[in-house]
Amino acid sequence: MNISPDELKMELPERQPRFVVYSYKYVHADGRVSYPLCFIFSSPVGCKPEQQMMYAGSKNRLVQTAELTKVFEIRTTDDLTEAWLQEKLSFFR
Repeated sequence: MNISPDELKMELPERQPRFVVYSYKYVHADGRVSYPLCFIFSSPVGCKPEQQMMYAGSKNRLVQTAELTKVFEIRTTDDLTEAWLQEKLSFFR
C-alpha cells in the first residue's frame, strides 16, 4: 500500500503505543532515490504506563532481530510528518 507519513499518522491511535515499520521513498540531496525501512515507535503521552513498559521493553529486541537501522520515536502522532521523517533520514547517507 502506498501511504504518506501524514496518512500514516491518521491510522495511529493517539493514546496507545505502536510499532510501525515503514518503507519510505527518500530523494537524497544529490538526486539519488532510496527506500529506507524505518522503524517508528509511537509512544504517545498519556497512554497507560503498563502499555508503555511492554512496548519499550520489547523494542530493542525487535529492532535487533529485524536488523533495523533507522529507528525513531514519536511522543505524539502530530510529530509524524513528511518534513520530520526527511529531517531524521538526512542524517543517513
